[in-house]
Amino acid sequence: MTAAGPPGLLVDGAREVVTMAGGLRRGSTQGQAAVLSAADADLAVACWEGHVVLAGGREEVTRRLAADGLDPADPSRFGHLDARGGTVTPGLIDPHTHLVFAGSREREIDLRRRGAGYLEILAAGGGILSTVAATRAASLDDLVTGGRRWLREMLGHGATTVEAKSGYGLERDAELRQLEAIGRLDAEGPVELVPTFLGAHAVAPEFRGRPDATDTYVRDVIEVQLPAVAAQGIARFCDVFCEEGVFNTDQSRRVLEAGTRLGLVPRLHADELRPSGGAELAAELGAAAADHLGVPSPAGVEALARAAERGNPVVATLLPATSLFLKGEEYGPARELIDRGVPLALGTDFNPGTSPTPNLQLMLSLAVLRMGLTAAEALAGVTINAAHALRLGDSHGAIEPGRQADLVVWDVPTHTQIPYWLGANLVCAVVKRGRVVWGGAPD
Repeated sequence: MTAAGPPGLLVDGAREVVTMAGGLRRGSTQGQAAVLSAADADLAVACWEGHVVLAGGREEVTRRLAADGLDPADPSRFGHLDARGGTVTPGLIDPHTHLVFAGSREREIDLRRRGAGYLEILAAGGGILSTVAATRAASLDDLVTGGRRWLREMLGHGATTVEAKSGYGLERDAELRQLEAIGRLDAEGPVELVPTFLGAHAVAPEFRGRPDATDTYVRDVIEVQLPAVAAQGIARFCDVFCEEGVFNTDQSRRVLEAGTRLGLVPRLHADELRPSGGAELAAELGAAAADHLGVPSPAGVEALARAAERGNPVVATLLPATSLFLKGEEYGPARELIDRGVPLALGTDFNPGTSPTPNLQLMLSLAVLRMGLTAAEALAGVTINAAHALRLGDSHGAIEPGRQADLVVWDVPTHTQIPYWLGANLVCAVVKRGRVVWGGAPD
């Protein structure tokens, strides 16, 4: 991260600027990236006091700045970042991560090789519960240190805004400690964090073995954990793992409605492994997003489509790395969702058990190679649509005047090459709130 500099930044020399201007993408607009292009690499983006002023031809941009009394050649007022014939996009937004945790679960790779499934590992005390034990034992400083490490990776791959969940505490104090770690990391910057409470991630180990274990734990989430989380004031969302063998739709509805009464916006893990009614519930409750959606039912897709048509879209957030890591065949019905007018986003699902990757660029490649998306459709999924999944659609995810100046400069002449170079880190520089925070320092 660079030290504080002048209030303005001029990024010029770009061959292509992908603005994503025009708001939420869905249906036929999912692939409309609002691209500015120039054969002679003469495009520019001007930022002032953390916000975008204008994107366009360099002469036009500098003329507009001069008309506003701003001289981009004045080093006391503007830094300069040369895109060197590359591509500029909005900063990437990861709308689904489990950033803060302790421990690792590489042992489960061998269990899966022997045929053990996700729910089987969980029932045996592994999976989420393994991470719960390690996270409960970790100090606040331990959690912050671990989260900071992975945020550096995310930033270096172009992520400027990241959603981060609790859910590895499964009891009040440990959940609050996770959320406090997320709050500290957000305050540190430069990556902006959006905190989510996920107390209903699994049934806590001390409740297991009771005949009424799940309902009793749900009452604990509603009556003990949620009020404390609301009083703490860090979390913005409430999430539930709505899945057969975890929490059913009635239990999920009770948790999310309780969260809504306390001011937390609902979102949920839905239909990851089997059709569970999660997509239908997300549409019913007006959730910000329904995530995973590996195998939603036809009724679930229909419910999401109807919600979007009524003007109350629930963003379908697909998580392709999870399918890859679990050796699954289902990556989610991305094309069907797009064709039905459901806005689509992409996330890493970064976590230590089922998607240990902080690389949002890789999601672009998987979306193109495994889900049938175009490069522009995938890029919308990690910019403007991801912003809407986090209820930041009016301020993040696009390069438009007045929006937060979060940018990535890529070492390729067109956005269509970003998913093409599989596994390569193509990021030259990352800008957050108008300041270069990774890569090439401004001149």
